Amino acid sequence: MTQKPGSNVQIKPATGKLAVLTPGMGAVATTFYAGVEAVKKGLAQPIGSYTQLGKVRLGKRTENRYKRVKDLVPLASLDQLVFGGWDIFPDSAYEAAAKAQVLSKEHLEAIRPELQKIKPMPAVFDREFIKRIDGPNVKKGKNKMDLAEQLRADIRNFMKDNGCDRAVMVWCASTEVYTPPAEVHSTLKKFEEGLVNNHPLISPAQIYTYAALKERVPYANGSPNISVEMPALQELSQEMATPICGSDFKTGQTLLKTVIAPGLRNRQLGVAGWYSTNILGNRDGEVLDDPGSFKSKEVSKGGVLDDIFSKDLYPELYSDVHHVVRINYYPPRGDNKEGWDNIDIFGWLGYPMQIKVNFLCRDSILAAPIVLDLALFMDLAGRAEMRGIQEWLSFYFKAPIVKQGLRAEHDLSVQLLKLENTLRFFTNEELINHLGLTYYGVDEKE
Repeated sequence: MTQKPGSNVQIKPATGKLAVLTPGMGAVATTFYAGVEAVKKGLAQPIGSYTQLGKVRLGKRTENRYKRVKDLVPLASLDQLVFGGWDIFPDSAYEAAAKAQVLSKEHLEAIRPELQKIKPMPAVFDREFIKRIDGPNVKKGKNKMDLAEQLRADIRNFMKDNGCDRAVMVWCASTEVYTPPAEVHSTLKKFEEGLVNNHPLISPAQIYTYAALKERVPYANGSPNISVEMPALQELSQEMATPICGSDFKTGQTLLKTVIAPGLRNRQLGVAGWYSTNILGNRDGEVLDDPGSFKSKEVSKGGVLDDIFSKDLYPELYSDVHHVVRINYYPPRGDNKEGWDNIDIFGWLGYPMQIKVNFLCRDSILAAPIVLDLALFMDLAGRAEMRGIQEWLSFYFKAPIVKQGLRAEHDLSVQLLKLENTLRFFTNEELINHLGLTYYGVDEKE
């Protein structure tokens, strides 16, 4: 019922500096940079960060033994992190953060020198994939392979200039137009030919992913862009022995869905409809005002309920759930997103009931600690010589990628159990399944 220790995973020590590179230096990235710098100065607590505040139970409940995540596994410390990134606007992290208006002037001024040092590298950008914004700080190249090579050079130069031993990349830029997998994405050979031939279905996000993996830099996709889902890039991650994970940070409305929906399913309560709408005024909201970019988000957000409710398993409860998702660009709200959910449910004898949720959240405040956790965990995975899809990090994503043929797990509590058991596995601790029968006179069978 519990797995005995003995994983014998060899994890290289977290020595030296770790470069945390973010495609995109807008509201999410700069809030992340600023938050880490504020914590390092003792000006704030890393609230929302599982790696910094979370504790993992070890052994049986009777042992009452817990360890902080950062003390259990050898994570890089915050003092070892060096921030860099790419953006279509040339603003420093301080200027970008001031324009994003997520953090107060008081907070920003306290870490102004640190943020002013972070200047964006020219970005790979294509108006065919993001239509509502444009900027001057972009790369030029003879083809998409040339752009990928420029990104690879950026990674190497950044690490050399900043004395970094390792790097991770976490996508923090805007949502691209929905691009389902095509033949060019089916194999690495075809994908590389597509880069050379400027294939129109290869997006900037895919070029960043390719460049990171070619440099053996672990890559986490924080957007609904289709990149790490592509067979070609999964093949590359295996070939380069480099971890990948994604997709789309699970922050506001979807976070609550992965808490509420499993509860309804576990109590066998039916759902007739789930209407979700949002207002958002930051750069992400502007980008999502384009139907093509919204389609990417709609697919990412919509799949959560489909998988949790599983109408094939429970046709009498979830065979006809009307799931509607709307996002409206509303500039006065800025980064302070508001999400409304109306859930029409039914219970015993089919009697209808309703649940209404109004979540006034701060999008980047919720996303920033996710960026930190993913950066640290992906670096850990790299040092543990993990490769390919890191399903144990599904906890952080709306649309977690899994091996072909597997169903993604969206239940937040189950995702956390997967994550915690992976940390136990890394440290030769017993894996826990919460059976509990041994406390009530039932012998545990090995």
